[in-house]
Amino acid sequence: MVDSLPLHTGWTCHPVAGPARDRDIPASIPATVPGCVHTDLLAAGLIDDPYRDANEETQRWIGRSDWEYRCEFDWPGTTHEYAELACDGLDTVAELWLNGEPLGRTADMHRRHRFDVRRLLTPGRNRLVIRFTSAYTYAEAQRDRLGDLSNAYDEPFQFIRKMASSFGWDWGPTTVTAGIWRPIRIESWTGPRLAEVRPATTMDGDTGVARIVVTLAGDTGRPRTVTAELAGRRAAVEVGPGTTEATLELRLPGATPWFPHGHGEPHRYTLGVRCGDDSWRREIGFRTVDLDTTPDDTGRAFNLRINDRPIFVKGVNWIPDDALVTRVDADRYRRRLRQARDAGANLIRVWGGGLYESDEFYTAADELGLLVEQDFPFACAAYPEAAPFRDEVEAEARDNIARLAHHPSLVMWFGNNENIWGEQDWGWRAAHPGRPWGADYYFRLLPDLVARLDPSRPYWPGSPYSGDPAVHPNDPAHGSCHIWDVWNTHDYLHYRQWRPRFAAEFGYQAPATYATLTAALSDTPLAADSPGMRHHQKAVDGDVKLARGLAAHFGEPADFDDWHFLTQVNQARAIQVALGHFRSLHPECGGAIVWQLNDCWPVTSWSAVDAAGRLKPVYFTLRAGFADRLVTVQPRGTGLVAVLHNDTDETWRPRLCAARRDFTGRVVADDAEDVTVPPRTATTVPLPERVATTGCGRTELVTVDADTDRAWWFFDVDRRLDLPEAEYVAEVVDTVDGHDVTVAARTLLRDLCLFPDRLHPDATVDEGMVTLLPGESTRFRVRGATGLDAAALAAAPVLRCVNDRPLPRRVE
Repeated sequence: MVDSLPLHTGWTCHPVAGPARDRDIPASIPATVPGCVHTDLLAAGLIDDPYRDANEETQRWIGRSDWEYRCEFDWPGTTHEYAELACDGLDTVAELWLNGEPLGRTADMHRRHRFDVRRLLTPGRNRLVIRFTSAYTYAEAQRDRLGDLSNAYDEPFQFIRKMASSFGWDWGPTTVTAGIWRPIRIESWTGPRLAEVRPATTMDGDTGVARIVVTLAGDTGRPRTVTAELAGRRAAVEVGPGTTEATLELRLPGATPWFPHGHGEPHRYTLGVRCGDDSWRREIGFRTVDLDTTPDDTGRAFNLRINDRPIFVKGVNWIPDDALVTRVDADRYRRRLRQARDAGANLIRVWGGGLYESDEFYTAADELGLLVEQDFPFACAAYPEAAPFRDEVEAEARDNIARLAHHPSLVMWFGNNENIWGEQDWGWRAAHPGRPWGADYYFRLLPDLVARLDPSRPYWPGSPYSGDPAVHPNDPAHGSCHIWDVWNTHDYLHYRQWRPRFAAEFGYQAPATYATLTAALSDTPLAADSPGMRHHQKAVDGDVKLARGLAAHFGEPADFDDWHFLTQVNQARAIQVALGHFRSLHPECGGAIVWQLNDCWPVTSWSAVDAAGRLKPVYFTLRAGFADRLVTVQPRGTGLVAVLHNDTDETWRPRLCAARRDFTGRVVADDAEDVTVPPRTATTVPLPERVATTGCGRTELVTVDADTDRAWWFFDVDRRLDLPEAEYVAEVVDTVDGHDVTVAARTLLRDLCLFPDRLHPDATVDEGMVTLLPGESTRFRVRGATGLDAAALAAAPVLRCVNDRPLPRRVE
């Protein structure tokens, strides 16, 4: 067997070069491994919370300094033939010494490294030293050596194989970390070691097929037997002297396939592999993956199929869940991914400015039935292709393709985020004509590696990409596209002008929840433009764009409470409009991935879940928009249609009831008909002119009911509507673990929300963005806190709706 000695205790760190040397930093700081220098300094009380106020700005010296980590450990001695130092993640440019002897260097955060230490270990006390050069020092030297290349930010992030968003992004802080960020250990063994086990799984009819490629290290000079076991079945292969690779195949008749959420159960089997005394054991799943990108009369399709079933992708984009990534553990991964699944998502896209995430992330996705689309870590920049970068890129890609191969949730590899688009549209060609910019990675190296090492998964050169160099990379009729004119320049109603084959990014901003903001900011009072709020808005002209959206729909907010509420409503409505429209285009549109699920620090951003894990109102429209059955009202030509999307395996036969009403709820005109919606399809039903046309749009709306589902249509934006001033009765009932708040509407209540975190930071609510006609009611379940003030729960700013106070009127 392989003996493992974890090296996670007894570490210290200290600065060895750079501006940290000019500060009052102790010569020895206790260090946590896995961890990073920021978390170690924070734990030692040497820096304040980098996420509070503008502390990030005063801590840039950390990333500009070199740091040394030291550990002394006892080695009991061994009779094994081999011993290696196994480093699962070093961040990033490191030199290593054991007992004063050099082991080697690293320059890639994204890959594992191993060093032979058998002759250097001594029984008793040993000393391991790892010195980290500032990522800035390395990246800027490479930039100066090779010549600058274009990117989206004034940082050298593409000149080092490190998480790009460490250098800041339009939603994240600049926290350029260093440290031992993943587990580290001494492994010792005799004979062969299973250096790599790479299973590729598929279905052949009802038979599960696992083709397992095994790579051996250590003693390969003698014949060896490699075995694999799965569900009582066994395969074995003899490996001759000098041979380091073996391939086995296991077939399981009647296998239960792994299915994504909403399509079946994510069934898994335990696969075990053994050679000599070494063994490997993981959970795998059987499924087929196909990506249909066939050209057609409209352009080029982009449709995912799992187990021969078409999947309408209901996805969310994932960024690192903490800028200090070592603070994200298995429980946090699972909580966040469960929030995605509970919102109805069936796919997570791991964005290219982040990481190949830890195994715990993909394991949680396997268990929850969430598909994973993985970007290789390239984003928003022209990347150098010269040495040492090409060698590092190939090594990291090989390493992670193998590491993640057994996860059934991982279904697609993408070459990069927005680099093909950027090269064409963002002035890069003019800035550095004729120079390599990463194309060789995306169109040759990475697809070749995936085809050779991971043939069960499709590869696509980039997000976005049209599939044809002759077609604009972000052409919505071809392949995958990103939609950013909405937010950057256009109102969210403009989403309806797009007809994407696959929308891989689109989103709209809003601030974090109130409790998250007040915990992170010392601004008194909080204001949209107070210093902390400004610092925690990283998007270029972000506040200007928020204000433009408010002006278009609501006018000028009266105070911070209104600003906070209405910006969150705008975000929620933007996603509601986009998802309803994209689903109405099915099957022409193959899916939609909302930007973004999560945050990495307290910030105004596009997220549905903020950095503290609290849900913003957009989460509830996301959940409604991802529902298995959805009815929406869409404009078509000069009229309106109801579109019913049935994303289930059962035929849907609702009674469709459409009504034009005034704001008192009185029916002015109506219509009803029985509708049949086959499984996994969308059906369009034109609404009669008497329902779809109004002579007084300021005071009328349309409702469309299909069973228990309801869609709303307002004929104009709120500031031009004669919405009644809200009247309601709210009843608060205490429960064992919180409160139930029932709101009965006496007037129309539009986009009713409850914000219990304003009363207690642990209080949560189960619903939001609810619109009620007079006489209707809804119940909010508040959990996580008891003893809250009932009067406060039933009034602003905790209980809000758009028409709970007069909106500024704008006559045009």
